[in-house]
Amino acid sequence: MALTLPIYMDYHATTPVDPEVFEAMLPYFREHFGNPSSRTHVFGWSAESAVEKGREQLGQLIGCKPMEIVFTSGATEANNLAVKGVAWAYRDRGNHIVTTAIEHHAVLDACGRLEKEGFDVTYLPVDRRGLVDPFQVEEVITDRTILVSVIAAHNEIGTIQPLAEIGRICKARGVLFHSDAAQALGKIPLRVGEIHVDFLSFSAHKLYGPKGAGALYVRMTRPAVKLTPLLDGGGQERGRRSGTQNVPGIVGFGKACEVASRVMAEEGKRLTRLRERLKAGIFRRIDGVYCNGHLEQRLPGNLNLSFARVEGEALLLSMKDVAISSGSACTSTRMEPSYVLLALGVSEELASTSMRFGLGRWSTEEEVDYTIEKLSERVERLRAMLSGSPRAGSSGLPVAKERTVSVQDAPS
Repeated sequence: MALTLPIYMDYHATTPVDPEVFEAMLPYFREHFGNPSSRTHVFGWSAESAVEKGREQLGQLIGCKPMEIVFTSGATEANNLAVKGVAWAYRDRGNHIVTTAIEHHAVLDACGRLEKEGFDVTYLPVDRRGLVDPFQVEEVITDRTILVSVIAAHNEIGTIQPLAEIGRICKARGVLFHSDAAQALGKIPLRVGEIHVDFLSFSAHKLYGPKGAGALYVRMTRPAVKLTPLLDGGGQERGRRSGTQNVPGIVGFGKACEVASRVMAEEGKRLTRLRERLKAGIFRRIDGVYCNGHLEQRLPGNLNLSFARVEGEALLLSMKDVAISSGSACTSTRMEPSYVLLALGVSEELASTSMRFGLGRWSTEEEVDYTIEKLSERVERLRAMLSGSPRAGSSGLPVAKERTVSVQDAPS
């Protein structure tokens, strides 16, 4: 297969729209452009039917009833709706929220806003692999705890949390449980009944769907959970999220879920093979490399590495023909060590050199091999510049030393 540059390896930031998704969306921009709330004519009925189909498609993927899906503009809104909506609805019962130090800013900043309103928030630590200890969750729950929020699969380090264990604890203690599942949906099995969750947040554009569409799963089994809306207005989404629904976005989101349910198992295996090929090649060609996050319990297409003795920003900018990132897309403009890696105990020096490689549906072996080659060349060149003793090959580029090392966690 011919290699086309530049190479995209930032699938955690966003994904290209799947062709099936694009085709499904097209009619809803012009032919079926009605407002789902217009229930007196065929244009509105057609739009409403499309929205309900999207609700069913997402529900089938996670094992919930269609009525338990609330469509939003994305996972950020869904996270805010879950965290703030629960806090406001249950204020009379308690004011304590439990979350982790490595959550996405959509959860952390929502919690920060609630702290200003008088709520108490406990930020649990994680171990060096990025895992939350379920027993610590249980230990910090009090009779004033109303919500536990733990990310399902991490956008930066790929670590998958033990949601089922945490969910069982929350259920036994009568505490509501929310998880930001933006990176998990369609990549790993996610069934609401198995993880005992009350709320799940999603974003379509992480799943080969369109930007501007997301959803919040809200458990409706008795006793149904309460949720104070962020937006007031027309009462759409059963009063939980007012505003005219994004019909093309919802159609695309639903189709993306349908495609994921069909390809997820095989796609996960393929991406795991590509990730291991990438990891093995980098560790074979470059010394002083450390893997961040859990080595096995992680998203199939995620690899987060730190490179010792390299200036992080220089390395990132030198990889102009390969799109990678230094962490979350929401914080990639801040050239500072990742708060997530620091929470894992990674040193500030190594954390500032971290690179996130995100493999996805259209990643290939040729792209992986090219990335290994270019990365090894540029790391060696940057190290030679720092040491002042370049070892150039016939091409004028520094030659990477062949060596075999074991994959290891980043040291603290």
